[in-house]
Amino acid sequence: MLTNTTLPPEPESPTAETSWEDVGAKSLSQGQLMIRRFRRHKLAMGAIVVLLIFYTVALFAGFFATANPVQRNSAYIYAPPMIPRFIDSEGNFHLRPFVYGLESTVDPDTWDRIYKPDHDEIYPIRFFVETDEYNLLGPINASRRLVGIESENQPLFLFGTDSLGRDVFSRVIHGTRISLSIGLVGVFLSLVLGLLIGGVSGLLSGGVDLVIQRIIEILISIPQIPFWMALSASLPAHWSPIQTYFAITVLLSLLGWTQVARVVRGKFLSLREIDFVSASIAMGANDFWVIVKHLIPNFFSYVLVTITLTIPAMILGETALSFLGIGLRPPVVSWGVLLQQAQNMRTVAMRPWLLVPGIFVIIAVMAFNFVGDGLRDAADPYSSK
Repeated sequence: MLTNTTLPPEPESPTAETSWEDVGAKSLSQGQLMIRRFRRHKLAMGAIVVLLIFYTVALFAGFFATANPVQRNSAYIYAPPMIPRFIDSEGNFHLRPFVYGLESTVDPDTWDRIYKPDHDEIYPIRFFVETDEYNLLGPINASRRLVGIESENQPLFLFGTDSLGRDVFSRVIHGTRISLSIGLVGVFLSLVLGLLIGGVSGLLSGGVDLVIQRIIEILISIPQIPFWMALSASLPAHWSPIQTYFAITVLLSLLGWTQVARVVRGKFLSLREIDFVSASIAMGANDFWVIVKHLIPNFFSYVLVTITLTIPAMILGETALSFLGIGLRPPVVSWGVLLQQAQNMRTVAMRPWLLVPGIFVIIAVMAFNFVGDGLRDAADPYSSK
């Protein structure tokens, strides 16, 4: 006697539109899918490497710098960069890179110093050279640097010097600490304010949402640079560099939270009607519990994207304020402070190496944007490639 039997469904096979990898991806968690898709974004992965290098250099700035960033060399004012070479002026090849010494003369018409390489003085570039003791990290001191030359009379200037004879390369390395950390601190404050204010606005709605949205619209409509200039000008001139640093960070966060708050509000409006959120509220959960335990975890990937796209704005804000002379002030070393000497067109035309800090600003901002693009694509793992 024949009986009707139901055969188990055959496993889904790959077609022209799908692959075995795509079929297996459906069994992964949301976090695993995001990581897999993010790794496919080559620009984002390369940007992660660049940012890791930047923050490693910032953490151990004293080791990677070639000199003390505040040390003055009156004999080498506006000295040009010393280019590492492998082939000397006579065509001989050297296994170890070297630089020529600098000899200077004074132009009798303009009274400017003119530098040219001294081919009779060759200084090999060495690794882990012995130098004066410096602070490596916190209470740890060290007396060796990554690269340098063994000469008491000729310093190494990879990026040239400024108007006081200070090594631009070392100052750029130390400026990485301030310029990159101010973005992280500012975004952290913006994230906290944006999550709380945006969460309250999206969850409560009604009159509270109306008031918060009007405040956000007012803050967004204010021109950022004049607003930052006015707030920075109100800072007391006698404040220490550390106090000024944290004040600038707070000022940059005053406008940075508005975009995060709007993203959070939109997600809350779409998530608050979901069954598990309604069930949690019906069981007596308060607003803070609903926000932290249910809503934020469901759209935190979008918050990560917003963070990575907000950090470049913080870096550019600090650079712009310091460049205009109303942000961080010497002796603090940041990329914006270093660019102050590039305000004069004559200086830029004759000493273009003073624009080097701006190149690092561009690289850092592009790296954060690439990471943001990668996270934005990874936030929707099932989207088309």
